[in-house]
Amino acid sequence: MNIERVDIAIVGAGPAGLSAARIAARAGVRVALIDDNPRPGGQIWRQGPALAPAAPLRRWLDEAHSHANLVVMNATKVAAAPGDKRFLLERDGAPLVLAYSKLILATGARERLLPFEGWTLPGVTGAGGLQALVKGGMPVRGERIVVAGSGPLLLAAADTARRHGAHVVAVVEQAPLARVARFVAALALTPGKLAQAARLGVACYRTGSVVVKAHGSARVEAVTIRARGRTQTLEADRIACGYGLVPNVTLALALGCATDERDGAIHVDDSQRTSQEHIFAAGECTGIGGIELASVEGAIAAHAALGVAADARLVRERERWRAFARRVAHAFELGAAARAMPSPDTVLCRCEDVSIAEVAAHANWRDAKIQTRCGMGPCQGRVCGEAASVYFGWPRAVARPPFAPVRIDTLIAASESTETPVS
Repeated sequence: MNIERVDIAIVGAGPAGLSAARIAARAGVRVALIDDNPRPGGQIWRQGPALAPAAPLRRWLDEAHSHANLVVMNATKVAAAPGDKRFLLERDGAPLVLAYSKLILATGARERLLPFEGWTLPGVTGAGGLQALVKGGMPVRGERIVVAGSGPLLLAAADTARRHGAHVVAVVEQAPLARVARFVAALALTPGKLAQAARLGVACYRTGSVVVKAHGSARVEAVTIRARGRTQTLEADRIACGYGLVPNVTLALALGCATDERDGAIHVDDSQRTSQEHIFAAGECTGIGGIELASVEGAIAAHAALGVAADARLVRERERWRAFARRVAHAFELGAAARAMPSPDTVLCRCEDVSIAEVAAHANWRDAKIQTRCGMGPCQGRVCGEAASVYFGWPRAVARPPFAPVRIDTLIAASESTETPVS
């Protein structure tokens, strides 16, 4: 099989990966930027059929064209990490081995989905999921949408839906009013974020509230929310419910990188270096912090991978946005109502149709997985494993290769590129 060789491989083409790729490409080394989306930009700058690139992404794309040493691999999946500083990729439907000297992980985050009664009905998505679908061209004009869960992403998702013609019935935030109010007041420390919040503000914002049930026969027709012990049912055509983000560390764990026990994020030092000498990490895989923090971490990681000290200004910017990230985490920390376990017959694992009661009968994730097949579907426990962590306190599920659905010939190549077959 052909082997592509680069000096620096970067996985993830969101703000962190793009920032790292720019710095590395300018230095003249050979760089590969890998992302499974059809276009660079990540979730924040996701493009679509009717959605032009945002200005920062357009500038990056213009500059990228001038760097022949930068190989942008869109629609490319990392299938396995067989060792020896190599990845097995699937690009354009064909297997490819990529060999690298240094690696920067910019794998971003995943949305935390917590089950509620009726959450498997058509029309229920995550809040970030709704935003991605709309940006990808899904029509929502005229639909009544309830956006729920926790965190600033709710307002961004609601704004995206509204700008595409949807009627946002309510934004349902689990955090209490006092914490949200203190967070908003603290936005004066970051004027850009304050202006952004003002643009995204909605009149139907409800704090201290959670979704408890989706109603409907063939699809969503209404949603029941609970606030301070009282319930209310709202008519809706779609529910977008996500309880914040969690770092995407699947690849980092496979490569042996240490993670923090508190939030599961990749542990990095001041130069964004992981516990593996040749691997660096940046962006929300190292902790949820937003676009500004991701961008500056990507730049610092690229400098470190090149063996160059980062400018002191970048370090100061990183500390500024890390402080902002801590304020976000405190304001929108999940409360008891959000963590409350739904009824036992509520589906926990949608891939394998396993209920909460079936999973709760076991002592740990491993036993539940063996006995019920929970976490053995296409998502490999990325959704139900996070929910089980919230409800039962179990360690988060660890995905095994292949890390994404791939073609059979890629699986054959994976088994040929390792001493033991991929399972």
